[in-house]
Amino acid sequence: MVSRGIHFALTNSQTEAVLAAQNDAELMSVIEEVEEEWNEEYLAQSDKAWNAIHRCLTDGSLLYESGQYPLNHCICGGRQLYNGEDYTVSFVSAVQVKDVVAALSQINQHWMQERYFTLPQNDYGILCNDDFQYIWKWFQEVRQLYKKASIKGRAVIFTVDC
Repeated sequence: MVSRGIHFALTNSQTEAVLAAQNDAELMSVIEEVEEEWNEEYLAQSDKAWNAIHRCLTDGSLLYESGQYPLNHCICGGRQLYNGEDYTVSFVSAVQVKDVVAALSQINQHWMQERYFTLPQNDYGILCNDDFQYIWKWFQEVRQLYKKASIKGRAVIFTVDC
């Protein structure tokens, strides 16, 4: 079962704390603090759509390193901060956020829909218009967060439990 993903646009102090974490336990403690703040202006949930969004923005696979920069950094790409197998914590620096925003601004619904309907069903599952609309809705939320983060010079992390 796919878990629900969430992006956070980090303040400078949150970025410093995330990057200073010495191990997974420390990192997750910092992530919990960020989650507890739940600053809705600087977060975007992607529910279970993160999986398909990443696949559409990359080469159709769910690997961290799949696809091309900067689109592959939107969801699972970027610097992997969590070393264990329980979570994914992907970090995108403030500089990289600007590149991601520029790339995401070029994506329209038609482009995303074409990519979606080429996903391998053996890897992703059944493809249908209702599912695509669900994915498109959450993609727009994520894209908006990246735009806000770029304007404020914030880094972004994507988190999901595995």
